[in-house]
Amino acid sequence: MTTDVVLERVGRLGRITLDRPRALNALTHGMLLAIERQLTDWAADDAVAAVLLTGAGERGLCAGADIRALHDDAKVGGAGARRFFRDEYRLNHLISRYPKPYVAVMDGITMGGGVGLSAHGSVRVVTERSTVAMPETRIGLVPDVGGSMLLAHAPGELGTHLALTAASMGPGDALLCGFADHFVPAAALPGFNAALAELAPAEALERYAAEAPEAALAGEREWIDACYAADTVEEVLSRLDAAGTTPAKEAAEQIRAKSPTSLKVTLAALRRARAHRTLAETLDQEFRISCAALDAPDLVEGIRAQVVDKDRDPHWSPATLAGVTEHQVARFFAGLGDQELGLA
Repeated sequence: MTTDVVLERVGRLGRITLDRPRALNALTHGMLLAIERQLTDWAADDAVAAVLLTGAGERGLCAGADIRALHDDAKVGGAGARRFFRDEYRLNHLISRYPKPYVAVMDGITMGGGVGLSAHGSVRVVTERSTVAMPETRIGLVPDVGGSMLLAHAPGELGTHLALTAASMGPGDALLCGFADHFVPAAALPGFNAALAELAPAEALERYAAEAPEAALAGEREWIDACYAADTVEEVLSRLDAAGTTPAKEAAEQIRAKSPTSLKVTLAALRRARAHRTLAETLDQEFRISCAALDAPDLVEGIRAQVVDKDRDPHWSPATLAGVTEHQVARFFAGLGDQELGLA
């Protein structure tokens, strides 16, 4: 049992509330297991018509996994982290195939693992306070929880831009890029959430949804699509440098601060995910990548620099894109034998 997630039934609504507000509702392994068990029970319960996911506190739905715990486990072999990833990705898959309406309210910060719990649902709601991101390259990892498929299928090369820079999306961009479906003003959320106990999600949305803010990225498509269509990270950076605009220059600076290995693996993962027919294929690929990352130096170093010591000065290995070989990238996609996730 865990006290970090509240699971309750309100009328015909099953409610999941992530309840670690001081940690921005970061996910523990116990939370994942508790949610999976409850979703399985509710799927078979005729008294439950829909499910609602929200986060406790005022700051956001979920900042992602408890990466400090992943850091500590990775330093001693990563067995616990592998179990965490396995159960997290299986839960993401369950949500994507859930037989009842699954409503996720992505109010405030929704990143990494928070995206995995929300963006694969059937009804995905953002507010004017939403900040949605897959920031894994900041810590030497690669977009996961099915995020690489969402990014791969965003319009044009927007997903590649978001993945390599680890940039955040506001509500308009989250809608544009396929991470959300509806906009509900934050002030209307209490009424919307309460209505779901009695109304079908479509009826509640008809009552409370509003026109979303503009998507900032829509006006940046020309240079983003041209620069990020390149086949290598090196060529992406070359095109960004040559674009001659401030946004392109800033994007190049952001990319150069990231793990060279993570950048190359991320680009390869997104290109492969474009050809995937199902989320299961992408989650299987992400599990291989995440397991390989646990054996590489950059994940521990990235979390150390961003979260543990907070010096924001990671020492990547290899330190340059030129130092990352094709063989090193291929290792992240290698099969795991009888340890595969095996969803596809």
